[in-house]
Amino acid sequence: MNEPTRVALVSGASRGLGRALAAELLRQGWRVIADARDGHRLSAAVAEMPRSDAVTAIAGDVTSPVHRARLAAAVRREGGLDLLVNNASALGPSPMPRLADYPLWELARVLETNVIAPLALFQLLAPRLEERSGAVVNVSSDAAVEGYEGWGGYGASKAALDQLSAVAAAEHPGLRVYAFDPGDMNTDMHQRAFPGEDISDRPPPESVVPALLLLVGGGRPSGRYRAADLGAPVTA
Repeated sequence: MNEPTRVALVSGASRGLGRALAAELLRQGWRVIADARDGHRLSAAVAEMPRSDAVTAIAGDVTSPVHRARLAAAVRREGGLDLLVNNASALGPSPMPRLADYPLWELARVLETNVIAPLALFQLLAPRLEERSGAVVNVSSDAAVEGYEGWGGYGASKAALDQLSAVAAAEHPGLRVYAFDPGDMNTDMHQRAFPGEDISDRPPPESVVPALLLLVGGGRPSGRYRAADLGAPVTA
């Protein structure tokens, strides 16, 4: 009996790491449910992906319960879920303010996107993941563990996401739950963090995908992992 086609849900799949990961999963025979806020950008990204007919693209904001319900419905239609990648993130204000000047409503928005939404998706999809002994990848950052000036809001959200990942792993031993730190990348969000600076020396997001897939496919135990430590090439 043939095994079911593997299914992944990747949020923030219209650009950066999410887009690069979705494309590589498709090359490897997965089916992908792809999410992004900007429907036009998502459609354009999917059109350029290999096996675009194996993508279910659903535009919307992961902070919306209605949108999350649509994503869960797409998982049901696929018959299961092997991988949930919580990649969609909010950076916060740009230029990035010191904590003493950080608008609290902006911080609430960052936390809602980077912490509440990933947990809400996990709550909806954990039963489907457990049916297939699947994996969760919560995309983190070195700002979660280092005290960089200006990164307090974003870093606090990723630190909270790291802790949610650790507790979810303890509570769901049948799943692999990873906090994945990709390191610096040449992405739109990273450019917003450094307005007016040249970030072309950062590696492209495509270069990080092998490390992420090595993590997902390598049977490593739940935990926090840095791309640079996973033994896959991460190069510019």
